[in-house]
Amino acid sequence: MGRCPSCGAWNTFAEHAVATGTQAVSKKKNSNAARPVRLGDVVTSGASRSSSGISELDRVLGGGIMQGSAILIGGEPGIGKSTLMLQLLSSASITSSLYISGEESPVQIKLRAERLHLPLGQIELLHDTNLEHIEQLLRHKRPQLVIIDSIQTLFSEQLGPIPGSANQIKYTCMELIDWAKQQGSAIFFIGHVTKDGIIAGPKVIEHMVDTVINFEQAATGVRIIRASKNRFGSVDEIGVFTMNDTGLTPVGDPAAFFLGQREEEVPAGSIAAAVFEGSRTFMVEIQALTVASKSGYSRVYSDRIDTARVSRISAVLEKHLGLSFSSCDIYVNVAGGIRLNEVGIELPLALALYSALTGTRLSGNMLAVGELSLAGEVRRVQHMEQRVKTAAEMGFLTMIGPAADTKRPCTHAKKGGMDLILCHTIIDVIEALGHE
Repeated sequence: MGRCPSCGAWNTFAEHAVATGTQAVSKKKNSNAARPVRLGDVVTSGASRSSSGISELDRVLGGGIMQGSAILIGGEPGIGKSTLMLQLLSSASITSSLYISGEESPVQIKLRAERLHLPLGQIELLHDTNLEHIEQLLRHKRPQLVIIDSIQTLFSEQLGPIPGSANQIKYTCMELIDWAKQQGSAIFFIGHVTKDGIIAGPKVIEHMVDTVINFEQAATGVRIIRASKNRFGSVDEIGVFTMNDTGLTPVGDPAAFFLGQREEEVPAGSIAAAVFEGSRTFMVEIQALTVASKSGYSRVYSDRIDTARVSRISAVLEKHLGLSFSSCDIYVNVAGGIRLNEVGIELPLALALYSALTGTRLSGNMLAVGELSLAGEVRRVQHMEQRVKTAAEMGFLTMIGPAADTKRPCTHAKKGGMDLILCHTIIDVIEALGHE
């Protein structure tokens, strides 16, 4: 029909394929009918992990790649997602794998693999974006590991030829996850991100997969991966890589990686902090700067520590130390570019802000750990023993932290050759440092 009988417009009719549902029925006709089972009767012995051959990736995944799992990995363009997946295929302890590319041509992928010095004969490649073609190949080859690069490029003929729509992404992702669960294969989806840094597409994709991994760029040549969701492990672990000519190289002992060169006397506004992520302790340097506000009201600039936390800590200092940040713009940075979330950074953040505003220099051989309440109390944080041990091994001489159960404002102790100054409140901390 050339003309619409309703609106009178010409050539506005488009053909759409109608899904009959027979495909879904035929795929499952050989499967057992759904019926309830006792949880105690569920067999778990078949669920096992395989090493990816990349230590930092295994750490974030919870110990390796779980059979039948679906992993979504997202990050900024050019951060190294495809590079990491190519390295995974060349190093994983898995007999059969398949790299499905919808963005780059086979020539581009081969050039990258040659540049990374990867074994080309070990990587099997498919360049296609049609879901039905991909499913047919997967059912025939049954690979143990599949890489989809990227999920936004796939389309199903059931929903039309245009990829990237919300329905296309949901449908193609669900079909591939269903195949992976049935076959016991692991599947990695590479996802695009929006300008805000979140994974593009419907949020339901993150609910459907088992693990969501985010790529971050901490500094030049440094990449960090962390899991925001993991059904098979912890979400507290982070993986640290350096980017060089041979690809992404894991950093085996990143305790001092973000600290840099320490001097006995550091500029005002800087202090070291012991951060516990997953099962490891990192030493980082928190930097603060305060300048007179030019706009008439105070603003906070901080992209590595939440700005709300910076505002709260500055308010605590105003209330209990009588400082005034209301006429200042506050800049907060973390050396090395790592993003910090845990509560143990609040006391060192408070000391960095105090040092920046008063111009007081703190010793480069000193670090701080502790949570700071609205009442100005310094509270204990988890894994203090590991933090103290790592700090002592790295040569720090003094640690300021929360007090033990005692009525004295501050106590002094010595552990591992390091002096511990343990205080109850932020006022006690400043007095212990000799700054009235």
